[in-house]
Amino acid sequence: MNVKQYLGRSLAATGIAIALVAGSVNAQQPAKKFEPQVGQSGKDVIWVPTQLAMVNRMLDTAKVTKDDYVIDLGSGDGITVITAAKRGATAHGIEYNPDMVTLSQSNAAKEGVTAKATFAKADIFESDFSKATVITMFLLSDINLRLRPKILDMKPGTRVVSNTFDMGDWDADEKFEVKEGCSSYCRGFFWIVPAKVDGTWKLTNGGELTLKQHFQVFSGTVKNGNVVAPISDARLRGETITFTAGGKKYTGTVSGNKIEGMAGSDKFEATKG
Repeated sequence: MNVKQYLGRSLAATGIAIALVAGSVNAQQPAKKFEPQVGQSGKDVIWVPTQLAMVNRMLDTAKVTKDDYVIDLGSGDGITVITAAKRGATAHGIEYNPDMVTLSQSNAAKEGVTAKATFAKADIFESDFSKATVITMFLLSDINLRLRPKILDMKPGTRVVSNTFDMGDWDADEKFEVKEGCSSYCRGFFWIVPAKVDGTWKLTNGGELTLKQHFQVFSGTVKNGNVVAPISDARLRGETITFTAGGKKYTGTVSGNKIEGMAGSDKFEATKG
């Protein structure tokens, strides 16, 4: 073997040894833990954490109980889902960022609520959240507006609560602000999905109920024979409808194409279609 051949083989062997050692060191180093950064970009919004005091107020306003199914749209680090699960509710988070989903699952495990708190890597605009009894979100007003038609098609009585951002001309049933334990993004909006009542309804006594609806508010008339009485004090709260007409207070329940209830001390029923 000449000197050049020997040196060449020695250098090659040394290079292999160095590569093996470096690979061993890298293999022993754990993967860097994902740490979310305030303001990090997402599909539709940047990430800003919701403070626990605000989360609790949102869930309190929606009156979340163990019987509820809460779905958080854009669930981030999972705090809302986990807090709802700790209250006994079944809760699910929809989040586009896979690292945030993994973080949320880890956080849920640490809190011992994996049986109640689940997370999915998904696009909220392509997800089915129709079975929720409560929707929570911390998005932007324009995204809320894009989601609004889908939310309005949910079961009447579904409760919806948003951190900071509204839904345009769908006025909130309740607005609130958290002043203790919350330093930023501390106001909220709460809605109850109203039943659909727009149109003409036939009363069983031969009369007619005509309603023009704007979300949970409506106007209209009650016609009995030749007497047409305008409606006042009209309000929808989920499936419950109340209004005054002709000196009578009407209170009823909307179930699809039927309204049943009381008009003063008398029962009334109205059907549509």
